[in-house]
Amino acid sequence: MNKLVKYQEREYTPSTDTELGTYLSHIHSFPLLELREEQDLARRYNDDGDVEAAHAMVTSHLRLVAKLAMGYRGYGLPIMDLIAEGNVGLMQAVKRFDPDKGFRLATYAMWWIKASIQEYVLRSWSLVRLGTTGSQKRLFFNLRRVKDRLLKIDGKGAAEMSHQNIIDAAEELGVRTDEIVRMDGRLTMRDASLNVPVFDEADSAEMQDFLVDDSADQEDVYIVREQAQLQSKLLVDAMGQLNDRERSIVQRRRLQDDSDTLEELSREFGVSRERVRQIEVRAIEKLKQFMLGSDKGMALHAV
Repeated sequence: MNKLVKYQEREYTPSTDTELGTYLSHIHSFPLLELREEQDLARRYNDDGDVEAAHAMVTSHLRLVAKLAMGYRGYGLPIMDLIAEGNVGLMQAVKRFDPDKGFRLATYAMWWIKASIQEYVLRSWSLVRLGTTGSQKRLFFNLRRVKDRLLKIDGKGAAEMSHQNIIDAAEELGVRTDEIVRMDGRLTMRDASLNVPVFDEADSAEMQDFLVDDSADQEDVYIVREQAQLQSKLLVDAMGQLNDRERSIVQRRRLQDDSDTLEELSREFGVSRERVRQIEVRAIEKLKQFMLGSDKGMALHAV
């Protein structure tokens, strides 16, 4: 399976010299896969180690990576670097994809792609660690979106949040107001030299002299990473417990960016909107029961 990594340098990772438009045109030349084609390719790779089959699965989803990477342009990082990191996540998803679970590669790969891009953003954003817990990462990626929307609502062209904005953001994101203030400061300040003197005197202490290292140790980092992987694996296993209709409804109502409406699904499945809602609720309950009842779920709950 490690042979797949060789493709990263060959085709999946755009170089810094490649124009974005040229790259996007190139990846759109790869055909999208039908369900049966995707399943056959996945089995060839899983059973026989067919790297060409994996290559076909990766190239058919490169445009998905590009689309997801575009959503992270606001962090001031090169878009081609974001795409390259997303492609690494895509390859990891292809390695682990099980076609017998009953859902498409795109649904499964989306989680790996986003995770890879987000880890790159966190690594690149600041020399000072932003935090490794799941709640801190969610706040980092969600605050910019919420802040931009609140400032647009105010319509005063302000660059900083008002006291009411901070309260509203904290309520929407489910965190304390001081967490909003602290994270917004990090988003606004970006990096500064730690060797800047605190005062004008020649022998003044530097900023780094007053810093305390409160970042998580390597054991905590490992635990967080393991927890994220366990959550992903547990969701995949749980989705396998649903029937085709339940799985489709959950995916399209809960696991995609532009979720389908009850009306759209009711027309497709030939049932009432209320029936679709009931199926969705029942499926979610099944997922919860499986995740809490499995050994992995109990371990995750205990972390």
